[in-house]
Order: sequence, then C-alpha cells, then structure tokens
Amino acid sequence: MIKRKYSAIVFDLGQVLIPFDYQIFINSLNQHKPGLGESFIKIYKDNYHIHRDFEKGKISEDEFIALMLQWSENYITAEEFCKYWSDIFSLNEDVISLLPKLKTDYKLFLLSNTNSIHKKYGYEHYDFLKQFDKLFLSHEVGFIKPEKEIYKFVENYSDIPSEELIFIDDIEEYVEGAKISGWDGIQFKGYDNLVEEFKIRNIL
Repeated sequence: MIKRKYSAIVFDLGQVLIPFDYQIFINSLNQHKPGLGESFIKIYKDNYHIHRDFEKGKISEDEFIALMLQWSENYITAEEFCKYWSDIFSLNEDVISLLPKLKTDYKLFLLSNTNSIHKKYGYEHYDFLKQFDKLFLSHEVGFIKPEKEIYKFVENYSDIPSEELIFIDDIEEYVEGAKISGWDGIQFKGYDNLVEEFKIRNIL
C-alpha cells in the first residue's frame, strides 16, 4: 500500500461512535398497543424517502412529527415520539477512546446522515462530540451520503485536499462515495479491525 499523508480523519456517527437499535423504539410503541411498533416500522420502511428528505432538511420537524404521529395511530404525543425515537443510542466507548489520541496529530470531523430530532433528543449532550473540529450533519448541510456534494462540502470547509482525508463509516456504499471523491476510506467492522486499519496506514 502506498503511504498517504493524512491531515484529517472523518468519522461517521451512528453504529461507529454511537450504536443504535430501533427495537427499543418498537418496544416503546408496543407498550401503547401490541404490534404498533411493527406496523409503524413497516410504514416507515415503505416510505423511506420521507426519512431521507428529513435527513436532508427538506421536511420541517413539525411536518415530520405530524406524519409520525399518524403512523403511530395517534397513540402517542409529539414529545413521546421524539423521546422514544431518540432513546435508541448507546456509546461505543472503545472507538470514542481513540479520539483524544488521534486529535493530537489530525483534524477530526464528523460526517453523519442524521436529523434534528435525533440531534436534539438523542446525542447532542454527549461530551465526546467536543473532540471534533467540526460536525457535518446532513440536515444542516442539505446533502446526504453518498452524494458527492456532501464530501465536497467537507473539503471546501476544511480546505484540505481530498487525498489527505480518510473516512470511517459502517456502510460500504458511503465509504465508496468518499473514495470516489479521492479520499481514503475504511468500512467500520469493529474496534479491533479499525485499529488494525489505522496501524497499516501509520495513523496509530
């Protein structure tokens, strides 16, 4: 492998730094009516473009919540929806522990397909986010991975050449999107594999 010079490491958020489990949300809905969680998720998956539009910031929070309450058959309030839908995250402490070490030598950026509700109710309070020089959140920049514009947005903001950026994401398609843009990329398959990939590149 040709050794590259890296100036910045770009991390995905969900399933890399904060694992999430929608079964928690399903279980919360089922407390209101048996099977409600499963029926909600089916409608959600069948209308996944709504999710994508919300991640792009094309749908307002109020519009999105109103639709979610319909899909929940109005068994829950807006406040309950936001809490249940965001109470799905946990911390990947091993990966988070790498951030201070990496920060001594590299700029750290976060690049996530996410939304305003998950940010506000789910992860905004996590201290580890302070390790990042900048958070690039899809609903704030108007693009989602793997659209080329979102990777270009990071390059333009950071003024770092594409070949000096490396991206870590659990979804192969999003890593490939970064590589198409000239970045290096690692598909996240767990802490040990990530450390090994970093060592191969002399990052750690």
